[in-house]
Parts: sequence; structure tokens; C-alpha cells
Amino acid sequence: MSFTGPLADRIAIRELMETYAHGVMTRDADIWGAVWTDDAYWALPEYPDLGGFDGKAAIVAGWVESMRHYGLDNCTRPMIYVMIPGAIEVDGNQATAIAYTSEIYDDPATGKRVHARGRYEDELIKSGERWLFSRREYRIMFAQ
Repeated sequence: MSFTGPLADRIAIRELMETYAHGVMTRDADIWGAVWTDDAYWALPEYPDLGGFDGKAAIVAGWVESMRHYGLDNCTRPMIYVMIPGAIEVDGNQATAIAYTSEIYDDPATGKRVHARGRYEDELIKSGERWLFSRREYRIMFAQ
């Protein structure tokens, strides 16, 4: 996978990833939720208690609940969250992408500070002039 397709579309997809991260950093469900199609799927296979969420409403509700438990200083501050693209391939009104995350949060079970790196495999749809995630699958690459 590489960076292919129209530059304007690839920039828009990168900005979508940055909007996602901004939503996490500000704990803003409206910002974070605006990046999904109505029928999207969010897969979290390494979190068996979560598994995955079908549809934007369920995705946003699941995220809002998780943000109550993942943050810094007993969740009085949001987690640190950065996302960068590793690849974006645009084909008409569809795209696939890989995104890497860097996260710092306090483990809700232990209270210990965690530095984690993750990877998203994405499918996206262009709706009008806007790109949206139709599927995201997250995997942990490293956590300390």
C-alpha cells in the first residue's frame, strides 16, 4: 500500500484522520462522530469486551463511554492522541488507508501511565465532497 490517487482526496483523508484525533484530544463527540458514515463499522478485536460497533450511533455511544475511562489524571484531562497516515489509496469514491496512532493515557484498571502505538486499517467513502470512514479496525502495536 502506498499513497495513490488525487492529491486533494488524499489531503482530505489526512484531515479526516486529524479531525478524529482532535475529537479524541478535546473529548468532543460531535467532532469525533462527524467522521463516520451512518452505516460504519468500528472493529476493536483486541478489546473482547468491546469487539466492534455497527452503525454511527453505536460507534459514538461506545466511544463516549470509553472516554469516561481513558484519560489522564483520573480522567480529569483527555488522553494524548496523535494519528498519522502510513498509506492512502484512493480509487474513485472509495479509499483504503493505514493510520498509526500514538497514545498516552492512564490505564483504567491500574492507574499506571501507558504509552501505546496502534494501527488502523481503514475503508473510506466519499460522500459529496467529503470523505468519511466506513470501516476502521484497530490493533495495538506496542504498549508500555
